[in-house]
Amino acid sequence: MLEREFKLIWDRYNEEQMKECEALSKDYIDFLSNAKTEREFVRDGIKACEAKGFKNITTMDSLKTGDKVYAINRDKNLFAFVIGKKPMAEGLNLLGAHIDSPRLDVKQNPLYEDNNLCLMETHYYGGIKKYQWVTQPMALHGVIFKENGERVDIAIGEDPSDPVIGISDLLIHLSKDQMKETLAQGVKGEDLNVLVGSRPTGDKDDKDRIKKNILTLLNEKYGIVEEDFVSAELQIVPAGRAREYGLDRSMIMGYGHDDRVCAYTSMLALFDVENPDRTTGCILVDKEEVGSQGATGMHSDFFRHLVADMMEMKGESTARELRQAILNSKMLSSDVSAAFDPNYPSVNESKNTAYFNRGIVFNKYTGSGGKGGCNDADPEFIADIRRIMNKNEIAWQTAELGKVDQGGGGTIAYIMANMGMTVIDAGVAVQNMHAPWEVISKGDLFETYRAYKVFLREMA
Repeated sequence: MLEREFKLIWDRYNEEQMKECEALSKDYIDFLSNAKTEREFVRDGIKACEAKGFKNITTMDSLKTGDKVYAINRDKNLFAFVIGKKPMAEGLNLLGAHIDSPRLDVKQNPLYEDNNLCLMETHYYGGIKKYQWVTQPMALHGVIFKENGERVDIAIGEDPSDPVIGISDLLIHLSKDQMKETLAQGVKGEDLNVLVGSRPTGDKDDKDRIKKNILTLLNEKYGIVEEDFVSAELQIVPAGRAREYGLDRSMIMGYGHDDRVCAYTSMLALFDVENPDRTTGCILVDKEEVGSQGATGMHSDFFRHLVADMMEMKGESTARELRQAILNSKMLSSDVSAAFDPNYPSVNESKNTAYFNRGIVFNKYTGSGGKGGCNDADPEFIADIRRIMNKNEIAWQTAELGKVDQGGGGTIAYIMANMGMTVIDAGVAVQNMHAPWEVISKGDLFETYRAYKVFLREMA
């Protein structure tokens, strides 16, 4: 056939595949609803790894073919591997995703009282449209470390019996001036203050009685004091569970599809690998939304050190072998792509955009404008991917992020490519990306999981 034809996923699946798709979607909804921060994803990811027989690498002295191991970096990165038959110097097959998502971070000195209301100051994390984050029910997630080192886990706003918090917006009746502003300026970063209380405590002549009441409540429940906010990592995220979306229940709406949908399917794909020829791995990292910097971002040397440790434990310990392992590795940068939205067609070039229900999306390059800041995958590698995807009847499509001069974006792909790996972006198409509630297709979720499994098993 000279021309390529696309078939909707729903026209490809048999009854058994439909059931598998629905089962995966149900499990994913549960996982996404419970893992709204990096630390929560790692927490639940470790449980999932151990249930599949993976062991913490720090408990092992050596590695052999078939071993399943995981490693943790500061409770915000999770790396898992299945050791292959071939020497690691021949390269690894890797899936790499990020588990951070856009949100509001609580400032170091957040609590203040203003006209008998207690509020909490925030600093937005990642690229967001600030106006989308007001008038939403929000939850407070994170950790606080007391001066004595004791860790306190916080999650308020998820249980139906919990209160929620949120950010107010100006009523339409008084918004004449605000409505003249651009969307970018209508809600400013310093105005993203979260309302947390209005009930006083103590004597009516006391100062900041509302703030004092909030501190009293937090102290009674968690044993913390105001200074403990300095050593806290607290995030304001949308409250509530992910849900089936659409009258036909064909989609999923949830917070953090970008990029936990790819992280989750990457992890599950690795769980299905047994005794591979090449060592296979799943890399789940932090800080992608703010440049991948820091000790838990992909720019960190933690991954390189971990590979060196694994090679030493397997008896392949020279510096030359480590370099070969990195250079010979092949990777899917498991990250989402922007789905075509019929409400906003003008930002896309129709032949090169991602669509719901057409399967996993491969982005040959990211970047912006003249491919600025991009990773541009080799055609040889893409040909190999086409071959194994078509052989296994995986639905796939290619895309770029909007029209050439319209926008752009990046992933961790360029970082791995800078190490010398062969890498391409591959993931699920998402509507409402970076909004509090994002939307994906159940079919694309399932097809991406199938594609990741094939890549780990068959990429040579």
